[in-house]
Amino acid sequence: MDDPKTLVSTDWLEAHLKDPDLRVLDGSWFLPTMARDPKAEYAEGHIPGARFFDIDEIADSRSALPHMAPPPEKFISRMRAMGVGDGHQVVVYDTAGIFSAPRVWWTFRLMGKTDIAVLDGGLPKWKAEGRPLEDLPPVLRDRHITVQRQAHLVKDVTQVAAASKLGDWEIIDARAPGRFNGVEPEPRPGLRMGHIPGSKNVHFATLLNADGTLKSPQALRALFEAAGVDLAKPAICTCGSGVNAAMLALALEVIGHRNHAVYDGAWAEWGMYNDLKVATSKN
Repeated sequence: MDDPKTLVSTDWLEAHLKDPDLRVLDGSWFLPTMARDPKAEYAEGHIPGARFFDIDEIADSRSALPHMAPPPEKFISRMRAMGVGDGHQVVVYDTAGIFSAPRVWWTFRLMGKTDIAVLDGGLPKWKAEGRPLEDLPPVLRDRHITVQRQAHLVKDVTQVAAASKLGDWEIIDARAPGRFNGVEPEPRPGLRMGHIPGSKNVHFATLLNADGTLKSPQALRALFEAAGVDLAKPAICTCGSGVNAAMLALALEVIGHRNHAVYDGAWAEWGMYNDLKVATSKN
C-alpha cells in the first residue's frame, strides 16, 4: 500500500533512507495547550537525516492568523536553505503519529510538489520498532526548487461562506465533537463556539488506528459516509487553525477523492467574526 505521493510505511522509509534523492522532514507541531516544544524534541532525537520543518515559521508572517500557508517565495527560500528541491522524494513525519505531518504534505502540494508522503504511524511507530535515530543536525546544501502554486487546493473565508450558503461543497470539520457542537471551549481565547453552518464533523482522531496509523481506505470511506458526507461532492476541509484539516485532505486523497481543498483560516478566522453565522448542537 506504500504510495510515495500520500502515505508510506516505516518499512518503506528505512529501506529508502540512504537514497541520495530522499529528504526526510520532521513536521511536528502542537497546540499551545499541549506545552510541548517540537524543536527541542527534534534536537533530542530524529530519524537520520531529517530536517525540521517549522510550521509556525514557514508561514505567511503578514497574516495575524496562525501559520497560514507561506507565499511561494518564502517556501522556496526555506526549502533551498534546507536542501530540499526539485527531484527529491520527501517523507514527512511528526512525533505524535499522524497529527501535523499532513499539513506539511498539503503545503508541498499547494506549491505544486507532489513527490511527498506522510510516514504512517510517524515517529512513535518508528521508535517502537527500534529503528535508528540520531541527534545530529544534517549537513545542508542548497538545492534549486521550482514551485507552481495550486490555488484550487486552498479556500478563503469568502469562498467558504459561499459554499456554506449554497451547499455545493461539503464542508468537513476535523475538530473534536465537543468543539464542533459548541459545548466545549476553543483552545484559542476570544473565539465563538460552534461550527460553520452546513458542515459535517469527522474528528481527526477517528481516522487513526490504535497504533497511530491511518485506517484502511474502506474504513475511512465509511467514516465520511457515517458523518453524512456526500463523497460525490467537492470538499472543503477545516479545523481549528488549518493543521488537522490537512489530515482530512490526506484521508480523502487516500480514498480516491481528488476534488478537495483546505480552508486555511479555519475556526481561528471564522470564530473571530461576529458577522459570520455559527451553528451549534442547539440550533
